Amino acid sequence: MSRHGISWHRLQNWNLLVFAIITLVFAPAILFVLWSPKGGNSRSSPSLDETWNSIRHVVQFSPTVEYINGSEVIWQIPKSAKAALFIAHGCHGRAVNFWDRSPNCLNCIGLPEERLLVLHALARQYAVITISSSMECWSFLKDKEKVKSILKWWLKEKKLMGLPVVALGASSGGYFISALATEFHFDSLTIMIAEGMFKVMEAQTKYPPTLFVHMPNDVRRMESVAETMEMLKSKGIDVDEVKCPEFPLTPTFLSDRIPGLDERTSIRIFEVFKETGIINENNYMTRDGRSINWKKPLRRRKVISDAKNEWEGHIQEELNLAYGYHEMTSLQSEQIFDWFDSHLSEPQQTS
Repeated sequence: MSRHGISWHRLQNWNLLVFAIITLVFAPAILFVLWSPKGGNSRSSPSLDETWNSIRHVVQFSPTVEYINGSEVIWQIPKSAKAALFIAHGCHGRAVNFWDRSPNCLNCIGLPEERLLVLHALARQYAVITISSSMECWSFLKDKEKVKSILKWWLKEKKLMGLPVVALGASSGGYFISALATEFHFDSLTIMIAEGMFKVMEAQTKYPPTLFVHMPNDVRRMESVAETMEMLKSKGIDVDEVKCPEFPLTPTFLSDRIPGLDERTSIRIFEVFKETGIINENNYMTRDGRSINWKKPLRRRKVISDAKNEWEGHIQEELNLAYGYHEMTSLQSEQIFDWFDSHLSEPQQTS
């Protein structure tokens, strides 16, 4: 017995009990630290916390839909907008891809990467406008004047005149905004998975600062982006780039990034992809998602139905993104909006 009447063995048992409780409480956190990808590892799978959870409680979709001059136009303006953002979709895209289906937009689709770009923009206090192109891809000759007119009307009508205006375009949309910037004032641009139309136009020294977001797996386009950046630098134009490498899938990757697709289905899709060799032993896509008939094995195993599955387009986009060849991406939203923020002009006073 000790001097206080407590035996050494009882004290030892008490210490073991406390240790066991602490271990049970903190084990999940310890395992998370040990197994989580290092912060600088851009090849790791993006987590839900890095994308959706970080902004889901900050902003919600509440867009306005109109048809102006025959064009589908959708926008949303935060309470204290500091700038305006025009987003141009890629080929076969539409303005509805950027917004979740809601009473305000019954035809909206909410593709995972497009919707997250808009949510990040709204969370950073950017008023956002999306416009559908006249054809499957953007045509500078057919869309230029129409888009200029819509943007000028929107900025004036919604009392955004005087705010900085920036633009982001992917693929065909990237080519379009690169040319539009010679006739419409943007404070800065983000050109995604495209090198722009600079070879067929004269980029003046007043051309806006331009960020290129591209995917190294597309070697030819990466080389073209490098050439374009050197040309713009030689003219004294501020340019930078963000490279988006491929990354491995995880069992819950699809459910993490596609609202409404449940975790059980996501895990089953992952398992089928492993079984059929669509992803390799390291969980990377073996080929571009567009060149794989990934729907057939899922239907055969009844993971998705024979009828048109509402998530097929969403899944396709995420598989393309994981392969890292040519797809719109929101994974680099922080770098994109840091770029925009760092090139915002002072708001002009309007009467």
